[in-house]
Amino acid sequence: MKVLDRILSQSAYTAVIDVPLDRVDIAEWLFTLSEAEYLRCCPPDHIAAGVSTTDDGRRMMINVEQIGTGLVIQHYVAEEAGKTYCRMNSISDVFTTNGRTQVNVIWELKAEAIDEGRTRYTNSVTAHPTDVFMAFLDKHGISFEDAANARQAAGSDHNRRETPLFAASIARRAKSHAKAHTKAHTQEQAK
Repeated sequence: MKVLDRILSQSAYTAVIDVPLDRVDIAEWLFTLSEAEYLRCCPPDHIAAGVSTTDDGRRMMINVEQIGTGLVIQHYVAEEAGKTYCRMNSISDVFTTNGRTQVNVIWELKAEAIDEGRTRYTNSVTAHPTDVFMAFLDKHGISFEDAANARQAAGSDHNRRETPLFAASIARRAKSHAKAHTKAHTQEQAK
């Protein structure tokens, strides 16, 4: 499947996490995210999530979500997965009223220090058409411009709503790890 250089949609939103950057671990959060927590991060759009691997052992996250009128199954493969930056790449299945197609989605999750106690989280999503998507548009008489406008509106709205909830989830994870570390340290000192 050929991914085209054109941009179908692109959005980036930020939220503040009241946790120092050194306590944030995006990759650990992402690859241990429970399905229940994923659902809390963009109700009612988020439907299901799970973690897997590719045949060659690369980490994956599979998300099922409603974006606009399309049911999207994301097959995100980690291209880069670190404490402050993850780049996930998916050939995503999209189920529409006209049938099934595919788009390429790049999801970037980034954390940057604001000051000693706060971190800026940025959630960026860029969708590219695939040759399958372009054939789908041709078959249904839909212009690329119309498809891109619809995807931009729906994708931006979804990202705008999920970004602060992802940031809050990352903060909860960091704070629970800090509490567990403090408790373990206190127990060790008591021995």
